[in-house]
Amino acid sequence: MALKGIDIFKLTPKTNCKECGNPTCMAFAMKVAQGSVTIDKCPHMSAEAIAKLSEATAPPMKAVKVGAGESEFSLGGETVLFRHDKTFVSHNLFGVNVCSGCADSKLPEIEKIDYERIGERMRVDALNLKFSDKDSYLDLVKKTMGKGRLLILDCKDADAAKAALDLCKAEKPILNGATPDNYKEMTEIAKAAGVVLGVSAPDIDALHNTVEAIEGLGYKELILDVTGGSIKEAYANAIQVRRAALKGGDRTFGYPSIVNVAKVAEGDTALQTALASMFVIKYGSIIILDSMTYAQALPLYGLRQNIFTNPQKPMKVEPGIYPLNGADENSVCATTVDFALTYFVVSGELERSGVPCNFLISDAGGYSVLTAWAAGKFSAGSISKFIKEYDIESKIKSRTLIIPGKAAVLKGELEEKLPGWTIVVAPNDATGLVKFMKDYK
Repeated sequence: MALKGIDIFKLTPKTNCKECGNPTCMAFAMKVAQGSVTIDKCPHMSAEAIAKLSEATAPPMKAVKVGAGESEFSLGGETVLFRHDKTFVSHNLFGVNVCSGCADSKLPEIEKIDYERIGERMRVDALNLKFSDKDSYLDLVKKTMGKGRLLILDCKDADAAKAALDLCKAEKPILNGATPDNYKEMTEIAKAAGVVLGVSAPDIDALHNTVEAIEGLGYKELILDVTGGSIKEAYANAIQVRRAALKGGDRTFGYPSIVNVAKVAEGDTALQTALASMFVIKYGSIIILDSMTYAQALPLYGLRQNIFTNPQKPMKVEPGIYPLNGADENSVCATTVDFALTYFVVSGELERSGVPCNFLISDAGGYSVLTAWAAGKFSAGSISKFIKEYDIESKIKSRTLIIPGKAAVLKGELEEKLPGWTIVVAPNDATGLVKFMKDYK
């Protein structure tokens, strides 16, 4: 088996491998080729062979670590252009521009965007610190340190960048400041601080040449700013860079990317939000906007969660009791499966009815109602078991349980397994829940 001109069997001794037990290491070689195990797991490989094979089997897009603590993220590492081919590796980040004049008013607003959806925390991931002059820039860096966000130093002034990194390098920010004119100085500054260096250029050819020159200086902890001067250029750059790396095998473009939609849609919040959604799909590793409100965050984070979730593994809601519309111990109970889409559709209609309700979610394997029922994951047994395990009867006085209309077949068995409970069958479609709940009340 040859990987980019390297014959793995010539580098692998014909001894009994401790990892796979195969005298010719065939199984181990296959695992390495498929990316399911790293070559350094073989105890018989020489350092030279490990170095060669590690480079040959590395993803076409380099994975880089940015930030520290709760704001540490992995970017890049992608191997496919489309999520239906294979799960994407690293979800994109959303950042907001912050300048010296707006920091005091903008930072408190940024803190407000912080909520959880299907077990994932949704908030502004990064602060893009815009440069004006050295003194005010250093003050801005001090104000934003310790906020638990990735800092992006959007600064092309080498002296100011070095001073800013002296303050915040422990937080592992991104220094987005290398250009064809200053890349040598910026590379030395980033290398000394041990941070990822952002690279930008007037056009894609100049960007390629600049990255190539920086790699020639021995530094490969990079991220590419593909923003460009227009929406069309930014979109073309993002796609060309990704395709060149993943399809063309051009490792010079094999790095994650930054897209600052605030630059190409300045002052237009609606357009920035639309562009951000486009670059979630094509192909911004970090997407920067002028601001972030709940009206922007809800659709953007929902889209990101859909795109960067394993399509073979459904999104699930944690089992538990979800009180809706101010429900208390006397409010009726309703139940459905833990499939996230079903949960949000049904809970939305229940909330729209305005009727207090305790929404009970049991583990149904992340399937839809009929699929879970057919698989035995959503049954009278599983629902009654959930009610007992979560001690529902001591927490809620109501003994009315509303079940999905498509699972009406469970009514009789549930009445047997839950004596004293009244089992009510809801409409087949969630759209009928508002009238149903109001009438039932």
